Amino acid sequence: MSDQRRDFSRRLAEAMRAKGYDPKPGVLHKLFNSHYQGRSVAFSTASKWLRGMALPEQDKLLVLAGLFDVAPQVLRFGDKSHLKLREPASAWPGAISESDRRAIDGLLALPVAQRKLVRELIDALASGKAK
Repeated sequence: MSDQRRDFSRRLAEAMRAKGYDPKPGVLHKLFNSHYQGRSVAFSTASKWLRGMALPEQDKLLVLAGLFDVAPQVLRFGDKSHLKLREPASAWPGAISESDRRAIDGLLALPVAQRKLVRELIDALASGKAK
């Protein structure tokens, strides 16, 4: 049994208990199939989820999360709220002027063919070819 599957099964059982359900395959099987709009899952599938032998597909994970009022990513991966996403460091110099920013925004608003033409002009000016 992989750690991911084991951890998922533990979180699923905890979520069931928190909502007052006994974390047993029969309970999960009936509850899940009564709320899932797709093809019913087998008893063995619910059992594998609770025993850490399998992970549900995304559509089924969403139903499980809704049943037990848990965010799908928390049910699947655990609470990783302590991990923060960070903005990547800017590649732009800090002292870029407002007029340069407007020029770049204007460039990005142009159609593809015109942007290519402007890039070629900039390349030529930067390399000293255009005089």
